[in-house]
Amino acid sequence: MTVAREIEAMFDSIAATYDALNHILSAGVDRRWRAKGINYLRPFSPKRILDVATGTGDLAIAMHKTLSPQQITGVDLSEKMMEKGKKKADKAGCSPPIVFERQDCLSLTYADNSFDAVTSAFGVRNFEHLEKGIAEMYRVLKPGGHLMILELSRPRQFPAKQLYALYSATIIPSIGRLFSGQGGAYRYLPASVKVVPQGEAMMEILRKQGFVNLALGTFTLGICSLYTGEKIK
Repeated sequence: MTVAREIEAMFDSIAATYDALNHILSAGVDRRWRAKGINYLRPFSPKRILDVATGTGDLAIAMHKTLSPQQITGVDLSEKMMEKGKKKADKAGCSPPIVFERQDCLSLTYADNSFDAVTSAFGVRNFEHLEKGIAEMYRVLKPGGHLMILELSRPRQFPAKQLYALYSATIIPSIGRLFSGQGGAYRYLPASVKVVPQGEAMMEILRKQGFVNLALGTFTLGICSLYTGEKIK
């Protein structure tokens, strides 16, 4: 089984409890992180948005409510996560303009220069090849379009660093196993935060793929990072 297939199967296995556990484990602050990312896009009024690694569609639905674009396309490998997202979008009355499509985020089927904004919330760390995924996000973005990535990150300062390490190593897997029965998935998720490039390392990857006017922000003692940028040509 390929790495991508393993990740797809893992997210399929936790789709039923994913949203509830996310909000429990973050004490609901993940909603505020998404709102901050959306606020970056607000001045640009993007009409066509691609939400990469959309999962159950939380970011897509929040963007629809705030930005009122013509269309949001949410893409992911996990059909079960997107099935839940579609039900949520239907309930919220925004399906369409939100549509969900199964796509390999490392090899998108969309034409070059197709979207006014490309976004991702807590998904790029699951890319098997991060630079390839970022290159695809750049390719499908229109010149003058904007990138917005939210990703979990490791606090650097005492005592947040030590507390976060304890929380991610013990509490997250325990709660994940209790509520979902999938302890392995909730060991993988904190471990993936450790290996994804962060801060200036992530900014350098974005820069190498062509993004400009890059900015980095952090929230909640460094637990979440916001990366933004623009495609000029």
